[in-house]
Amino acid sequence: MNHAATAFAAFETATIAREVLDAQRERRQIAPFSDAASDFDLAAAYRVNGAVRAMREQRGEQVAGRKIGFTNTSIWDEYDVHAPIWSYVYRSTLHFDPRPDRPFDLAALVEPRIEPEVALHLKRAPTADMDAFELLRCIDRIFHGFEIVQSLYPGWRFKAPDTVAAFGLHGALFLGPPLMIEDGNAAEIAERLSSFRITLLRDGVPADNGHAGLVLGGGPLVALKHLIDVLAADPESPALSAGEIITTGTLTRALPVHPGERWSVAFDGLPLASVELALG
Repeated sequence: MNHAATAFAAFETATIAREVLDAQRERRQIAPFSDAASDFDLAAAYRVNGAVRAMREQRGEQVAGRKIGFTNTSIWDEYDVHAPIWSYVYRSTLHFDPRPDRPFDLAALVEPRIEPEVALHLKRAPTADMDAFELLRCIDRIFHGFEIVQSLYPGWRFKAPDTVAAFGLHGALFLGPPLMIEDGNAAEIAERLSSFRITLLRDGVPADNGHAGLVLGGGPLVALKHLIDVLAADPESPALSAGEIITTGTLTRALPVHPGERWSVAFDGLPLASVELALG
C-alpha cells in the first residue's frame, strides 16, 4: 500500500498492522507512517502493537515477554527518539543458548543491528509500588542477551510511533546461561545491576563499551520499573505476568552486523555468562 500522501485518518489500526506484518514476511522496507500522518502518535502506535499481537497469535505465535527499547539515553539524539518504547518478544523470536556452529541467518531481517542487553525472567508479577529490591524478588534469573533489531524503515529513519508499530524494531533475541537469583545473593545482584560495565566484542576485538548507568541512569531494574509504570497507565495494554522474559535495552550503541561475524560480551562487575553469537 502506498501511504505517502494519505492522511492518518484514512488508516485503521488493523490496516497498519497488516502492512508491517506483510513487510516483515516479504523482507522489504516501507516509508514511516509518521511521514504521511503527523497525528500518528504513540497512542495510535500502541493500538497497532496490540493488533499485531492479536494477528500473530491468530497464526499460532505465542508471546514470551516484552522488549524495552531506547532505554540507553546516549543514543536518543542519534535516532531522534527521546523516551523508551516497548513491544513484544515471541517464542518464535526467542532463542536460548545459541551455538557458534549454527549461525543465525541474517537474511531473515532488514538492516539488522546488534544490541547487548540484560534480560530478566519474572517468577511473579511485579507491581508499580515496588522498589528496586522488591522488583528483584520478582525475578528468579537474569541473562545476558543479544537482541538483533531491524528497521522496516529505510536508513533507520523514523519517529518513536513508527518503531512501536513495527514490533519495537525487534527481530530476534538470544539468551545465554542464566544467573539464578536466590535469597543469599539478591542484595548483591541488585547492587551490581546498577553499576556493572561491559565490553562488546566483534570477532574477539572490542567494538564498543557500555555500563549500567546508560540504561535510564540506573540499569536494568530501572528499565523494568519504567515499563511497569507505563503499563499501569495504559489500560489497553496487559500488565506484566509471571513467566515473562523482559529484555531491558541496549548497553552500547546498536551496531550493524554482517554474515560471518561472531559477537560476545565481557562483563565487569556482574557474574553473568556471555552469549557467543555467530551470524550467517
